[in-house]
Amino acid sequence: MENTAYLAFAIPAFFLFVWIEYKIAERKKMKNVFKYESSISNISIGIAERLLNLFITGSFYQLFVYIYENYRLMTLPNTWWIWIVMLLATDFVWYWYHRLGHEINIFWGAHIVHHQSEEFNYTVAARITTLQAIVRNVFWCVLPFVGFHPNLVMTILVVHGVYSFFTHTQVIGKLGWLEYILITPSLHGVHHASDEKYLDKNYGDVFVFWDKIFGTFQEEEEKPHYGLTHPIKSYSFLWQHFHYYLELYEAAKRENTIKGKLRIYFGSPAVMDQDIRPIIEKKWLSKNKKDDYNFEFKNYLNIQLFVAFSLMLLMTYYYNRLDSLTLFVGTAFILITLINIGAQLEQKRWVPYLEHIRFLIFSTYIIYESGYYYLMILPFLYVLIIERVFNFSKWYKKKVLKIF
Repeated sequence: MENTAYLAFAIPAFFLFVWIEYKIAERKKMKNVFKYESSISNISIGIAERLLNLFITGSFYQLFVYIYENYRLMTLPNTWWIWIVMLLATDFVWYWYHRLGHEINIFWGAHIVHHQSEEFNYTVAARITTLQAIVRNVFWCVLPFVGFHPNLVMTILVVHGVYSFFTHTQVIGKLGWLEYILITPSLHGVHHASDEKYLDKNYGDVFVFWDKIFGTFQEEEEKPHYGLTHPIKSYSFLWQHFHYYLELYEAAKRENTIKGKLRIYFGSPAVMDQDIRPIIEKKWLSKNKKDDYNFEFKNYLNIQLFVAFSLMLLMTYYYNRLDSLTLFVGTAFILITLINIGAQLEQKRWVPYLEHIRFLIFSTYIIYESGYYYLMILPFLYVLIIERVFNFSKWYKKKVLKIF
């Protein structure tokens, strides 16, 4: 993971391009490109993925090296043309990883998060889960197995990642003859659409000809409606990540045979009963949620998101110099903050307890690092006092969550 310091400098570029896109949309008077709650949700998911990928990217690189050194089918030369072949090969693997991610339920459960946003902008590009990244890296193992050097694989994957980021926007229209060669924002917008004619189309990442060869190409005609065919109606960090696996579990429970259960997990999303989601939504989603948020509430969310992002950036830059405890505490603090943000948008009654947990993690870590272990009791006493004496949870629900 020697390159994490350089990655830390690259990450802020994401916000620069989001800001540029926002300003262009504003100047063009393009409405419904951005929605505050959706953008917060997208960025939260992106922060979690970048954070957790710190721990798995190096492992997959080592796996690529192991496969290449022990099982490669051939040794490919490091010449200029091999880069072209590599780009084509990577895009071919991507096409099938992406297509199977839509056609097999257990993979769709990892990929569905990327399609939940009903807006289509650069923040949606960040909407990748760590589970999806793991599935994707498993597919990439084909490349060193064929004979592409792991260093070359990692470099091309960066190119893919950068290119796909720029296809998530509405401010760039159709690009003429380029659409016969490349996946453009217009063509990828079709892929993110919920309109029936656009479903399961344009799986390519860089090149358009895989979709044309395998019959999944569709150009943009009418303006797409973005998101899922059955919107999830939630900005909860946890719900967005795991709702589809809850649906799969419920659907599998209804099956009486092993074959039936396997059909649920490894079959198409089309086999799912549409009455399952409303049942689990009724059980798990908040009944307190409102669609209007005051300035103070948004400001608090912004501060939390900024703290989570900044801490993730620091962990990325100093990753190789941090001990295991610091990495664990930092990761826990960031994830709880992201869960907290989503729970606040959903106005969950248990948010005050997350605030306590976050405070306890931070304060006990600081005390532990200082060496004054006998002070460990103080954070717990503080939480006890503000709950019992000042009734913090009741105040928080009324003033912050607006639950009366």
